[in-house]
Amino acid sequence: MITIRKSQERGHFDHGWLDTWHSFSFADYYDPRFMGFRHLRVINEDRVAAGQGFPTHPHRDMEIVTYILEGELEHKDSMGTGSIIRPGEVQRMTAGTGVTHSEFNHSQENPVHLLQIWLLPERNGLKPGYEQKSLPVDALNGKLALVGSHDGNGQGVTIHQDVNLYAGRLGAGNAFEQDLKPGRHAWIQVARGDVEANGQSLAAGDGAAVSQEAHLSLKAKTPAEVLVFDLA
Repeated sequence: MITIRKSQERGHFDHGWLDTWHSFSFADYYDPRFMGFRHLRVINEDRVAAGQGFPTHPHRDMEIVTYILEGELEHKDSMGTGSIIRPGEVQRMTAGTGVTHSEFNHSQENPVHLLQIWLLPERNGLKPGYEQKSLPVDALNGKLALVGSHDGNGQGVTIHQDVNLYAGRLGAGNAFEQDLKPGRHAWIQVARGDVEANGQSLAAGDGAAVSQEAHLSLKAKTPAEVLVFDLA
């Protein structure tokens, strides 16, 4: 069973400095039908204007993953971390018992386009933590790579939840095949391009919840950038 979440049906706010789309209920956007999927709680697609951003604010008991599509995002937090996140990198912040951070567009000229993802942690009260990894170009081009998992699995970040997160850029005709074990589910988020998922057409901004399927088949109809969450 595949349930499609169309791009234009998401929550949308244009604050001038921030143009944001919410796949699930978030902040002032509330839809009881879309409170998350499994342990996946938030997928926000944000475009932040040059030199603008989110001032210091708190989080707790959440796994926050940031994936940059275009531009550069500057991160600072109460753990003493300061970094620039760019396309081809993935960042994970464990909010745990409490952390504050700020996120600003590092450029004074160009916007930054990103996906920010929140997952419920395996348990509350984790020690706050930060991880950022650069992914090899050949890992992301023409296929989907494992960029986050419970054990980190080498090149990806460690996420304190039972999830395997795949991401990458598919050329037209490229495919991603994944068996879903009994009891597993998937969420597909199309960042760019057009794909076909188990016979269903998805366009940029679309999401899809996959349940009671033994196999996931994803094929790019045009050049596309896609994230796939394999969830308990």
